[in-house]
Amino acid sequence: MQIQVNVPPNLPDAIQCSPEQFAREAKIAMAVKLFEMKRLSSGMAAVLADMDRVAFLAELHSYNIAMIDLDTDELESDTNNA
Repeated sequence: MQIQVNVPPNLPDAIQCSPEQFAREAKIAMAVKLFEMKRLSSGMAAVLADMDRVAFLAELHSYNIAMIDLDTDELESDTNNA
């Protein structure tokens, strides 16, 4: 599947990048947001971003997104089952 987004032609210049860099950053940002919303696993988000999973997880830091986002009950359950 392919998604087409209309972008003003001067937008990549405005953020000082090439159109290719802009497209890559937009794709990664979409994958990161879907991961943050728990709509995609880290593996599927990495596939969407055209990266391996480890690289995707490392990239989360630059978006201020936690690799693991467990609530108190999930953390307690994981600790008890360790």
